[in-house]
Amino acid sequence: MIKHIYKHEGTFEFEAGGSIDNLEVAYHTSPFVCTPGRKVIWLCHALTADSDPEGSWWPALVGPGRLIDTERYFVICANVLGSACGSSGPASVNPKTGKPYYFDFPRVTVRDTVRAFDLLRQHLGIEKIDMLIGTSMGGFMSFEWSVMRPGIFGKIFFIATGARVTPWLSGFNAAGRLALLADPTFKEHRDLNGGMEGLKAARAIALLTYRCEEGLFKQNEDSDDTVFAGKVGSYYRHQTSKFVKDWDAYSYLYVCDEVDSNNVGRGRGGVAKALSGINADCTFICMSSDELFPPEDMKPLSALVPGSRYHQIETPYGHDGFLIETAAIADILRPALPGI
Repeated sequence: MIKHIYKHEGTFEFEAGGSIDNLEVAYHTSPFVCTPGRKVIWLCHALTADSDPEGSWWPALVGPGRLIDTERYFVICANVLGSACGSSGPASVNPKTGKPYYFDFPRVTVRDTVRAFDLLRQHLGIEKIDMLIGTSMGGFMSFEWSVMRPGIFGKIFFIATGARVTPWLSGFNAAGRLALLADPTFKEHRDLNGGMEGLKAARAIALLTYRCEEGLFKQNEDSDDTVFAGKVGSYYRHQTSKFVKDWDAYSYLYVCDEVDSNNVGRGRGGVAKALSGINADCTFICMSSDELFPPEDMKPLSALVPGSRYHQIETPYGHDGFLIETAAIADILRPALPGI
């Protein structure tokens, strides 16, 4: 897939207040222009993923000759606002200062990102999105978009996601913020390396939610002769050190805030009323051991969308199942794909 940058001409107003000029959205597409008649598949990514599903987070499913064939379909994925992966956010340069915005960047909501995605859609001349696939945080965008712009989607797949942030998820985000604030270099924001130790701690907290006991801890049990357990700790140190090479603490704070804004029913009479207006062909896919979006949440949620289908994938990998159980996901997607 090819990376592009969409630059919005004019001023972009944010839902929670504030505005910036010349908003940018990073996105990847199939290596050709979308022409009339070409089927469009739009992917919405998870919290810290980028806009390159082929090269980064879903290579088993996306690419030339793959199930989501980038040579047959016009496949597109855009990066959320506030992210460290190319779209406008706190790490972007403020034209007034010549330095990163840091906390001067407006707070971002799910609706802001979806409005930006829709501006990109219009810029590309896409009138209909034949299939929308939202994974994790990308599902937040998919719910919001399907309610905001009913009628432009053919089929929608909501994978390991929810229509409103839960106290459980928001609580983990709060713990992550406390970790960031405990690092004094974060508040100094002398450069984008500020808050790196806090970011490692915040990421470690988040990692606790991505797996379940069976999928992480039992696979990392120490031997019977170990005095101090350390196998999981070693795994966490490796994962967090790798993460901070690509992310800054300020962008991480902003996308976590964006998660906390997720509520498709806000100002629309509640979630049930909002979802009742979706008129696309919808499928929900839940990971059986997902502790962020468990079956007891996703199955009732699916019942709120008229005519939707619900699938549950049995997996020991918790929320990360949507990244790992690609064969099972492919079996569910495959019948919906060929002619869309």
